[in-house]
Amino acid sequence: MTARSAVWQGFAGSVMLLLGSLGVGWMATGSSPLIRTWLFILARTTPAAVITCTVLLCVGALLMLRAWLRLRQHLEGWDPSSHRVLVKALALWTAPMMAALPLFSRDSYAYIGQGRLMQQGLDPYTNGISALSNYYNLGPDALWTEAPTPYGPIWLWLEQAAVGLANGSPELALIPFRLASLLGVVLLAVYVPRLAARHGLNPERTLWLVVLNPVLLINFIGSVHNDSLMLGLVVAGIYYASAKHPVVGIVLVTLSIAIKPITLIALPFVGLLWAGSQAGWLRKFGLWAATLAISMGIMAAMGVVNGLGFGWLAALNTPGAVWIWYAPVGLFSHTVGFVVTLLGGGAAGGVVTGVIQAVGQGASILAVVALALVKVRPPRADGWRADAVDDTRYSRAAMRRMAWAFAAVVLLAPMIQPWYMLWLLAFFAVTGVKDGWPLRVVYFLSVFFTLIALTDQLSVFQWIPVVLVRGVAIGVGVLGALWIMLWDRKVRGLFRPSVAARDEERDAAAERPVAARRGAVNPGA
Repeated sequence: MTARSAVWQGFAGSVMLLLGSLGVGWMATGSSPLIRTWLFILARTTPAAVITCTVLLCVGALLMLRAWLRLRQHLEGWDPSSHRVLVKALALWTAPMMAALPLFSRDSYAYIGQGRLMQQGLDPYTNGISALSNYYNLGPDALWTEAPTPYGPIWLWLEQAAVGLANGSPELALIPFRLASLLGVVLLAVYVPRLAARHGLNPERTLWLVVLNPVLLINFIGSVHNDSLMLGLVVAGIYYASAKHPVVGIVLVTLSIAIKPITLIALPFVGLLWAGSQAGWLRKFGLWAATLAISMGIMAAMGVVNGLGFGWLAALNTPGAVWIWYAPVGLFSHTVGFVVTLLGGGAAGGVVTGVIQAVGQGASILAVVALALVKVRPPRADGWRADAVDDTRYSRAAMRRMAWAFAAVVLLAPMIQPWYMLWLLAFFAVTGVKDGWPLRVVYFLSVFFTLIALTDQLSVFQWIPVVLVRGVAIGVGVLGALWIMLWDRKVRGLFRPSVAARDEERDAAAERPVAARRGAVNPGA
């Protein structure tokens, strides 16, 4: 199998995802005219067709995962010629999913509901979608019926514009959201390799690791999450801040905040990049203040225009209203709360759960503050060119601090969505994910979150046994993942330390001439 065949294998997987979406992708079934066409009636109303579409989804996603791993093996030298192959793969893997129904998430229909709130002059920061008449026909998840939106003003404007342009058609309203997601992926494809190269890392390897990752493509393109545009803008902003264009960087990060305010976390680290490696405390605090003033000045102007002010601040806790079993704080808090209730504590169980989650949230805030305040120590010059400037190493160290800050917020939250992994992957990758166990952690997490997507939200009509369909998804997904990791002779070695170490030593030897031409000794780290 060559790199070319790996590219086309990934394309085949993406086509399977498109076909599978016809049966179990999400539609606004109460208002979509598509549900009355013969194709969708056939695909969605008979158990055999629904199960077939579910199998197509699972096999397609696993094919993309395997193709991604095979690309790593065939492009082991990561020389500049790899770039064209990776761009071709990105285009081919993305195109079919752009035409799919939303997969594994109904968030795009929540976007439509929030756009309708804006159109009707209702405040989405205080009103859930249930404030709309016939809101259920829009197709949103029940989570959003009462919850205020956690999004910023730019995304609200996009939601409002999408609803206005669609003239009542939910399918047409999805198009602007898909284009926004695609723009985010394009921004990542441009700025992730540029930022990696600034830090002495191999840009092609980093492009493959982050942007070609099937978890990213499935969640950003297939599921139409606005995290795509949020992440693309913040990475672009960090790139310009590190390249001595701090105001451009602040503006781009602020635009990211205006999509999803979680990227407020990036602002103090943009201030550190602006201050530079030799800055004292007076300069740091001055530029932190300037960074905050510029960013919040832009956000205030947006709030004046849309009439909602800083309403998004009150909605920052919306994602924390739910929890999931693989989030450590979520699992621990609810387990302890359940035990307290079981032992006769009554309502105290819920109080204990809330206290534990509040402690986790407080600890994450303290971690972000500590990571911003503690003096950034650039890594030693080992492995860098003799003429490497201090600011470049400082930028890498400051961004690594930012990556850990985001990691603290994610890991200490009661809810960890699969796409949260992508925030951390991007930030850690542009500061260095070494071969060996760090890269294998990415492999295992990619498999895990691919499986989480496949077995999570499938659109199944109530008269079809949901347990059966979900059981098929779990069975096919888990067996396929185990086959890739344990029995596939081509890629199973990537998950085994001894075999992977031998391959990585060979890759490092192939990379050294490329590194020398780019001016860095260890660009694949």
